[in-house]
Amino acid sequence: MSHQSDLIATDINAYLKQHENKQLLRFITCGSVDDGKSTLIGRLLYDSKLVYEDELAKVQNDSAKHGSTGGNFDPSLFMDGLKEEREQGITIDVAYRYFSTAKRKFIIADTPGHEQYTRNMATGASTADLAILMIDARHGVMTQTKRHSFIVSLLGIRHVVVAINKMDLIDYDQSKFEAICDDYRSFATRLDLPDLHFIPISALNGDNVVDRSKSMDWYGGTTLMNFLESVYIGSDRNLQDFRMPVQLVNRPNLDFRGFCGTIASGIIRPGEEIMVLPSKQKSKVKSIVTYDGDLDEAFAPLSITLTLEDEIDASRGDMIVRPGNLPKSRDSIEAMLVWMGEEAMVPGKTYLFKHTTQSIPGTIDTLNYKVDVNTLHRSPAPELELNAIGRVGITLSAPIHFDAYRRNRSTGAFIVIDRINNTTVAAGMILDKAGDGHSKSVWDEETQDSGSDSQTVSEVSSDERTARYGQQPATILLTGLTGSGKSTIGRALERKLFDSGRAVSVIDGEQVRKGLSRGLGFSVEDRSENLRRSAHLAHTLNQAGLICVACFVAPSDDVRKKVARVIGEDRFLVVHVATPLEVCRQRDSKGQYAQADEGALLNFPGVTADYDAPQDADVTVDASTQSIDECVNQIIDALRSKSIIK
Repeated sequence: MSHQSDLIATDINAYLKQHENKQLLRFITCGSVDDGKSTLIGRLLYDSKLVYEDELAKVQNDSAKHGSTGGNFDPSLFMDGLKEEREQGITIDVAYRYFSTAKRKFIIADTPGHEQYTRNMATGASTADLAILMIDARHGVMTQTKRHSFIVSLLGIRHVVVAINKMDLIDYDQSKFEAICDDYRSFATRLDLPDLHFIPISALNGDNVVDRSKSMDWYGGTTLMNFLESVYIGSDRNLQDFRMPVQLVNRPNLDFRGFCGTIASGIIRPGEEIMVLPSKQKSKVKSIVTYDGDLDEAFAPLSITLTLEDEIDASRGDMIVRPGNLPKSRDSIEAMLVWMGEEAMVPGKTYLFKHTTQSIPGTIDTLNYKVDVNTLHRSPAPELELNAIGRVGITLSAPIHFDAYRRNRSTGAFIVIDRINNTTVAAGMILDKAGDGHSKSVWDEETQDSGSDSQTVSEVSSDERTARYGQQPATILLTGLTGSGKSTIGRALERKLFDSGRAVSVIDGEQVRKGLSRGLGFSVEDRSENLRRSAHLAHTLNQAGLICVACFVAPSDDVRKKVARVIGEDRFLVVHVATPLEVCRQRDSKGQYAQADEGALLNFPGVTADYDAPQDADVTVDASTQSIDECVNQIIDALRSKSIIK
């Protein structure tokens, strides 16, 4: 349904043109049972005057029969379309609804809250740009709230609105609202939710849904509808890596041969050089053909036909890319699976894997671990049952061309199909640390309790070492961009701890690369391996009772968490040296930033590679605004607060 507009009566063509050019936002509602997801969507439609009169009359009639509001108007019935849903007052299947306002077009996916319908929720979230996570203000953060938050994070949804509903039932209490916000933030620090917002609402009464609430004058933020209309999603799509899986070779006559498909990511223009995988044949784009005429530029997610200057062989399942920007091509991958089949997944069985436009047989070789989405703990498991989530190793009968799911949702996702009954049994997200077909990630060989003292055989106990040195062993990881001052702060910290009688040692990243990690490069995999070796060195020093100060760039949050597991999370501290990039550039005596700018230095964090700034660092210092002594004292205060030193 579209919004009301004067243009409809005065200039229908202008209205249609305006409507065609609006940006589309896909979002989901999720959360625990009875948190008010369907009611919220119904209220959005009703207060925005986007409901037809006959539909409104039907809902008003059904409210008396099946409503959960004591015979009063029940907005949830706009979404709960199944007979079983209306009888039980719950959402079972994913319900999609389309509507439009003057600023945007929207597609809503109302997802079920029950644990048994987790797979349905994952289906609705797979294409969403934004998630509205509902929380009942009376109950706060529930188990299913955490479950859905984990799935939202796993599926790469960047924008999350935590709508704390039913504020009217707690008398619009600001303190309870803020307590729920704090509780959720403490849980969400372990998830990848980069854009998080909180809005207090009453979906039934319409408070802060479309119109501002008169009962919550203490809330100074935006309404939910205003946020949906204004949230910026332009940077969410990958416009750097051009990927177009070939869906069809269009050959209507002898004079035309085009390759049809939907652009998965990136931008393409006539005259640009392309490469077809897996043949690696090169050509240039002659024209970009669409039903409405040729284009001067095409971008994701347009469906187009490319004609090339040369006659090259390509067919369905191939991928058109740029020669200097290639995806990974392997027949062995690591992935997270959301299992949707009634029959449990058992490693070793052969399935059909549908990735972009190709379907390839393969096997799930290993189940590395299963994730308890309620606690986020990982545990070994022999199989994945319905609605379970786990990390697996997959071997395919032929290579696929892919990117990590975090970088490109289109080329990093796949579904698993049962070859016997042709049903979809799982959805998968390819991980950054994909296998190379010959070996698996060394991290995965580590035991879950690597930091345990019980693994070290020694005649000297840890209690004896603590008594001798007067300290608890710990590893302090100083992480930050090149030139941030990590090593300078680390050496000064070592000096001050040593002068106060502490047993301390420094592990510096540059020194490790000259010895223990000699021969390693600076790729993502090599950086991970360098940290793995250094983590075991730090663990050994801790076992000997020492405090270890480790100075590394350590750009990956995932790898830092693995380091914590190796050392032991109870004696691992992260210090973020958050010196601004501009200052780091000025301090660069080796010219590394300039080399990275010129493209001569690849995988350089902050320029040609990402740096995941710690979101939950134990200490954050800034060497551009604080003196070295101030930074050191701040770290020492943290060591005292954790009783590592007295």
